[in-house]
Amino acid sequence: MGGSIARLLAVLALLIGFAPALAETSYVRAGRLIDVERGEALTDRLIRIEDGRIAEVAPWSEPPAGAAVTDWSAYTVLPGLIDVHTHLADWGQTNNIAEPLLHSQAEVALLGAQNARLTLEAGFTSVRDVGTFRAFGDVALRDAIANGWVAGPRMWVAGAYITVPGGGGEVTGFAPDVTVPADMRAGVVSSPEETTTRVRYLFQHGVDFIKLIATGAVLAAGTEPGAPELTEEQVRAAVAEATRYGSYATAHAHGPEGILIALRGGARSIEHASLIDDAGIRLARERGAWLVMDIYNGDYIEEVGTRDGWSAEILRKNRDTTDAQREGFRRAVAAGARIAYGTDAGVYPHGLNARQFAYMVRYGMTPIQAIQSATTSAAELMGQSANIGAVAPGRFADMIAVSGDPLVDIATLERVAHVMQGGRVVR
Repeated sequence: MGGSIARLLAVLALLIGFAPALAETSYVRAGRLIDVERGEALTDRLIRIEDGRIAEVAPWSEPPAGAAVTDWSAYTVLPGLIDVHTHLADWGQTNNIAEPLLHSQAEVALLGAQNARLTLEAGFTSVRDVGTFRAFGDVALRDAIANGWVAGPRMWVAGAYITVPGGGGEVTGFAPDVTVPADMRAGVVSSPEETTTRVRYLFQHGVDFIKLIATGAVLAAGTEPGAPELTEEQVRAAVAEATRYGSYATAHAHGPEGILIALRGGARSIEHASLIDDAGIRLARERGAWLVMDIYNGDYIEEVGTRDGWSAEILRKNRDTTDAQREGFRRAVAAGARIAYGTDAGVYPHGLNARQFAYMVRYGMTPIQAIQSATTSAAELMGQSANIGAVAPGRFADMIAVSGDPLVDIATLERVAHVMQGGRVVR
């Protein structure tokens, strides 16, 4: 009788999900493995995966008979790449200043799902998505990916931009009697007090961190990249409220003064930093802040913007910042500043994120430094070093396989052959 009850309880437990789950184990054979923590390549490695995380990395030996093995012995294997400056849940840049208003929330959501898949298939298994015009579209996309409804990278999201009225985070360039939808103005602030309230509102609605627009923007009509917009008091208010939620704020800042304001106010990272000077580089180093410099997309804007008739204002601002940003990047690398990989994907088509690697090498990084910027450094910036950024025990089994050697030819990363996320091959 007792045995029958035990068997019945076991069956019921299985039916209602209370039985202990069996560990799911699989293996990867890596012909070469880039150890991004040590900065070296290892040959013929066995990677054991349990329940979606890496359990062991060791010299190759035969797994148990019948084990599931992904044979990447003909490839170089790296951690899944990380882009810390993307815009998945938004429409791309076009020559129409009214573009953000031409698409419904439903359209943007469906496009975001497509953008997410393209990004994942390009080898970027995690992203920090740094803002969307329609508030919380990125929150919904993040959660849809986490729930397995759509394929995409792991996402950490900002929800909306904290920006001044008419600033670099606003939809601008319209006639004064045009009304912009409220969900496109969720982060507009005019004082430190409003900043605290808006930041709290964003966290209450599920964001992971805060994106501040500290200066004007290249792609926002009527704003100038070199002009400060948020005050230091507003930045401090945002950082303080984010800290109360166990998080941080990052700041879009092109001009030298705006960069210093953001750093003094406590921003964890500076996005773009196009016109950074030596004082900004020095203060970033002193504060341990990160620089995220999108040094590829200036060429895309020049080529496609000129071809497609983007506004003269945008093209002029792009030309004013592109070469200066690359020179600032070179000086920041030489000075030993902390640099994480961020591309501003969404300004150019998603899935082309890896094109920036060659630019980073051209402007001062070694190939391993460029790879680390998109793995260990990016993970550290996001506070996710325990989960992503390396092929090492405890991390998610997020990996890519490429033909060739990216330590010799960094452009190899533009041609990803296979992608694994959480132990499952997705490409």
